Amino acid sequence: MKSPQRPSPAHSKLLSVYIIGISMSTYTPKNILITGAAGFIASHVANRLIRNYPDYKIVVLDKLDYCSNLKNLLPSKLSPNFKFVKGDIGSVDLVNYLLITESIDTIMHFAAQTHVDNSFGNSFEFTKNNIYGTHVLLEACKVTGQIRRFIHVSTDEVYGETDEDAVVGNHEASQLLPTNPYSATKAGAEMLVMAYGRSYGLPVITTRGNNVYGPNQFPEKLIPKFILLAMRGKTLPIHGDGSNVRSYLYCEDVAEAFEVILHKGEVGHVYNIGTKKERRVIDVAKDICKLFSMDPQTSIRFVENRPFNDQRYFLDDQKLKNLGWSERTVWEEGLKKTIEWYTQNPDWWDDVSGALLPHPRMLMMPGGRHFDSEEGKGTSYISGPNQTQMVVPTSESNRGSPRKPSLKFLIYGRTGWIGGLLGQLCDKQDILFEYGRGRLEDRSSLVADIQNIKPTHVFNAAGVTGRPNVDWCESHKTETVRTNVAGTLTLADVCRENGLLMMNFATGCIFEYDAAHPEGSGIGFKEEDKPNFTGSFYSKTKAMVEELLKEYDNVCTLRVRMPISSDLNNPRNFITKISRYNKVVNIPNSMTILDELLLISIEMAKRNLRGIWNFTNPGVVSHNEILEMYKAYIDPKFQWVNFTLEEQANVIVAPRSNNELDASKLKNEFPELLSIKESLIKYVFEPNKRT
Repeated sequence: MKSPQRPSPAHSKLLSVYIIGISMSTYTPKNILITGAAGFIASHVANRLIRNYPDYKIVVLDKLDYCSNLKNLLPSKLSPNFKFVKGDIGSVDLVNYLLITESIDTIMHFAAQTHVDNSFGNSFEFTKNNIYGTHVLLEACKVTGQIRRFIHVSTDEVYGETDEDAVVGNHEASQLLPTNPYSATKAGAEMLVMAYGRSYGLPVITTRGNNVYGPNQFPEKLIPKFILLAMRGKTLPIHGDGSNVRSYLYCEDVAEAFEVILHKGEVGHVYNIGTKKERRVIDVAKDICKLFSMDPQTSIRFVENRPFNDQRYFLDDQKLKNLGWSERTVWEEGLKKTIEWYTQNPDWWDDVSGALLPHPRMLMMPGGRHFDSEEGKGTSYISGPNQTQMVVPTSESNRGSPRKPSLKFLIYGRTGWIGGLLGQLCDKQDILFEYGRGRLEDRSSLVADIQNIKPTHVFNAAGVTGRPNVDWCESHKTETVRTNVAGTLTLADVCRENGLLMMNFATGCIFEYDAAHPEGSGIGFKEEDKPNFTGSFYSKTKAMVEELLKEYDNVCTLRVRMPISSDLNNPRNFITKISRYNKVVNIPNSMTILDELLLISIEMAKRNLRGIWNFTNPGVVSHNEILEMYKAYIDPKFQWVNFTLEEQANVIVAPRSNNELDASKLKNEFPELLSIKESLIKYVFEPNKRT
């Protein structure tokens, strides 16, 4: 196999670094398709290859999603070996057409949705882009049979979290343990790539890289976000406490890594693109503050963490170094270059205010950019040097006529259990709904949600209950107050300003049995009773906010207790929890059967009910009674052991609430409401009964 096309003289020394002393043969592509190359990393790779290898034809395919920008490819615009095609990798016909007509022999697949925050809010779009899109490319490669290299670009996040004390990074054969929807879709795409390599002999190579920074990066990512905020004199928001550790590589170093892998990478292999130089997020913020002469004490603020935020990613990059690549740009130099670029190009994008929020609202939209005017809607085009633009209008009959809904719900808490179930119920009842994109403590983002979505009702199922339980709140009191108190009150106030009813899922774990409400007496706490349980910080915040919400006449507070659903695999299900414990207490409690009561919550919204409601099934049921049912319906061999509250106290941090709530107010409004034991059998155990 012949050597690659000799690059420009200025590049010869660079190329020799990794060619000299390496015995393996080199690969020479002819026609390369680079997906997603109007985005950040891929644009640097495309511009580099176009500049250094004039005999390579580079075809760029990009749908121009929110984080893409054709200006990223300006250095290559006039190059004769460059062609741009606007289109989606999910389009089977387009991908096959390009591979055949452009005689593509090499694919460098960068196109993906990559922002972790967005993946928590719209995980299906990540599956569509990252897995389905990759599958379309692989199938086209199989069908055409002409591809000599398929370089799949993945991420270090597929490895999951690295132990804080680990001194050796994840190597290419390490187990994949993704922890968020984004990394899960990238791991899934990797499995497809590997399968096509093994089953069909496709010549695949996979890369997994650390964080990348530099010019052209869309400011939803940490470093450009901090830079733009600093340029505007605003504070820098840090998720959690800022102790999370990341490794950062400058974009040109990464582009060089892909250049090396393209020519020297071995088929069937995986290559980590990484650095051993790690930095805490708080230190990144301080470095940026220093370069902008800002005081970190007043310029940095801590905000609510992601639903799950890996503490550390650490890679073993020796395999790539063996090909001759190494990091060239030191952190201080790369950061200064990046800041210079952003200060010189402040208007590279249009309005990015949404991306600069602590938790960016979903900017991505299915199918690429949405147009503000009628012109251009439903069209796609292919463009390139000497090629006429082709416009394909969408049929009017396929667009559908807009309808004004009688109901439209705005739901907060998409990643939560109750929030997810509410969305499913709305789907079944053909009720229009959208999940909120703003954070509860960020008033401006809540206002934006309401202005954009125009709901008839707002459901608040968001809040901090602890990870994995309420004990977490004892050591994270600030975060708990921020969401459970400040966030809930902010949402209620924004709803009142906009004349909206807020259905607020609260808790009944603010009471405990006392002399006036003894255990087993059948005397439950009523809606007007004053909370008497202060054993856990979680319960304190919930009682506090419930009292304050009494001042808002637009709020319907639903006191949920020990929620149960028919999904016995859900770890949040009370039955699932106690069936997995080594020991359980045995105390009668009021409980909420979600399969029955969430339907009622929707009906309560329709009726515009307000005030406080004990949102439980009438009556009480004990741990042992539930486990007896579990044994009778699910597992005849199931056994368990009881222990006392005193013994339980030795294995938990915060005491737990035990009580009976009086559900007569709810029963009077909804006479069909079943008692707790009847509801358990009808909605939970009968559907799961094993014969």
